[in-house]
Amino acid sequence: MKCPFCGTPDTRVVDSRLAAESTQVRRRRECVSCETRFTTYEAPLLNMPMVIKNDGSRDAFDEMRLRSGMMRALEKRPVSAEQIEDAINHIKRQLVGIDTREISSREIGAMVMHELQRVDQVAYIRFASVYLSFEDIQAFEEAIQTLAAEPTPEEHRRQVPLIDEDS
Repeated sequence: MKCPFCGTPDTRVVDSRLAAESTQVRRRRECVSCETRFTTYEAPLLNMPMVIKNDGSRDAFDEMRLRSGMMRALEKRPVSAEQIEDAINHIKRQLVGIDTREISSREIGAMVMHELQRVDQVAYIRFASVYLSFEDIQAFEEAIQTLAAEPTPEEHRRQVPLIDEDS
């Protein structure tokens, strides 16, 4: 690997560890020329499905778009970066595991809503208000009532799952 500091094409691996729920390998490297150390992450390239938009057009899955939509809903909410990454990774694992090579943007939106409901109820309502296109206050109230009947994110975290949720 090329050194990002001096450009020398020769570096050596000093340390390797699993990172991000064992989905990545973190490597500490050292340049043999300038002796500067830096970190790289290695992850498998996953074949994500094509996204069918509401207008019928198809687009490549864009993780940054998923992340920005979730971040907008989670803005100024007490949710850790680790929780956000876990939610995004859970959605990506679901997408890789589907049998088809295409998925509708609506289905992805439903996955995001499910993850946001588990993480933060306010973020869930924020996202739902855009995703479900609430027409009036009645629809907004119905979403809140449905949410009130569910366990809170804190109650979810305290529960021990009976089955693996990734299945």
